Formats: sequence, structure tokens, C-alpha cells
Amino acid sequence: DPIQLTNQEMNIQRLGDLKTALGECPLWHRQQLWLLDCRAGLVLALDPDSGAVTARHQAPAPLGAFAFNGDDRIVLALKEEIVTLDLRSGQLRPLARIEHSHPQLRLNDGIALADGSFVVGTMHVFREADEPPLGGLYRLDTRLRLHKLDDGLGITNGPCVNPVSGRLHVADSAARVVYSYAIAADGSLADKQVFVRTDAQDSGPDGCCFDSEGGLWTALVRVGALARFDLQGRLTHQVALPVAHPSALCFGGPAMDDLFVTTISDSGRLSASGPLDGAVLKLSGLGFSGAARPQCRLPL
Repeated sequence: DPIQLTNQEMNIQRLGDLKTALGECPLWHRQQLWLLDCRAGLVLALDPDSGAVTARHQAPAPLGAFAFNGDDRIVLALKEEIVTLDLRSGQLRPLARIEHSHPQLRLNDGIALADGSFVVGTMHVFREADEPPLGGLYRLDTRLRLHKLDDGLGITNGPCVNPVSGRLHVADSAARVVYSYAIAADGSLADKQVFVRTDAQDSGPDGCCFDSEGGLWTALVRVGALARFDLQGRLTHQVALPVAHPSALCFGGPAMDDLFVTTISDSGRLSASGPLDGAVLKLSGLGFSGAARPQCRLPL
């Protein structure tokens, strides 16, 4: 049976007083926690101790995901376009656009890979039962060429690379599954496998991150909990949270052993009005640590 972590074994606290509509994509960078409020079009930085907002940048909503490209620019997924945002000037520069446009399709979660490229996937919601999703999983390489890596993903979330196996893991929240792929030398993907299905947890997996042991942590967005799966996809730990809809998570802190969790108060499809819904949570004392995520190295 999985270990049910409780407040006696760890500490769950609210970080500051920020309340997001759709908090997403937490990212530890230069000793601060960065995140998005996707529906509000906000890129935010928080002090990891006080929770004070130390930076606030506006971009056209809805936002999907972002990664740093140096310290002063981020690569940012808008609805159907990947852009850069200059954090000093606020200037946006378009880089690439996906091949589809649809009212219910947008870019969603993404991450920088070790080679400096940016991987991002789409979500296509409110489809008919037999309607295949548009979009897919894309990679913007370091020569600014956009490659389609996979398709058939309803709600792409949580792309992250296992530090032990080197495989890319990608969740499809709609199908309640996490896939894993081998990353080829040219950046393409191969050997697609089902890593884990989360039907038994009564939720699709949302954002994901890995600890240093190769354990995958994911936000169980519909049941207010986090789950950890080991290298074989076995559930080892589960954490109940004081929110309805956790969305994404990352390791951070001076020793990279705090886990920061973003949450939802109103995503447009999911909503909750509890005192901590939309807050950023900080979990310490978990007994696990992670690593900082790579940065993009695009020629901007």
C-alpha cells in the first residue's frame, strides 16, 4: 500500500496570499518561485519564504507554459503560438505557431529540455466522444524549427525527463495516463510506452515532476491530492491537500527539497471556492529532493 503522508510527517503551508484563477507551471529559478496564472495572462515570481510577489509580467491570455532562456527572457506558450517575452521591456517576439486553430484548442504544458529546446503540448477540450483531438506534442529546436513529436493527446500535461532513465514522460489528463518516450539524438521521440494509468486514483494526472530517485510526482487534479510513482510505475506515496484542484508542482528551495504546488480556483472547467483554492502551497519535510529544470538556449 502507498504511504499516506500527513501533516505529522511534513508541513503544508500557504505561500503568501496570492490567489490564482488557474495557477500553473511552477518553476524554481534563481532562488525564487516562478509560476503562471494562465487565465489572467500573468507571469509571476514569489519570494519562497514570505510568498511576496517580486515580479509580475502581463502577456495575452490564455498562457500555457514557460521556460527561461537566460535570466531576462522567457519562452512562453500562448494560445496557438510560442513567443519570447523580454522581462525587462515586456516586448513579445513570435517564434512559431502550430498548424491548427480552433476555439477549444490551445497550447498547454511544456518544459525546456537539456539540449536547450522547448517541448510543449496542446489541450483540445469539449470534443465529441469520437472526435480526435487536434494539435499534439511539439518541440521548438535551438534553430527555431517546430517539430511535431506526437498527436492524439487530449490534454497534454506535465512533460518532464526522468533523471535516472533519461526518458521523457508526458501525461494525457483526459485519458488518465502518463506515457514515456525515449529521446533520440535528433530530438525526436521513440519507444512510446504507458508508464502509469491513474484510473485507480479517480483522477487524471496533471502537472508532473521527478525527484532525484526517479520517482514521478503528479497532481491528481480532481481529488485534491498528489501521488508519487516509482521507476516501475508503482504508487509509493500519496499526499492529501487542503485544496480541491492541485494543478502542477516543482521542487525548489535552498536544498531543492521543498515541493511547491499551484492550484485552481476557476480554470473555466474546474472551480472551487475553499479558503486555499487558487493558493500556492509549500510542502516541506517530504524526505525527497529534486533538481532545477533546464533552461532553453534559443538564439533570441
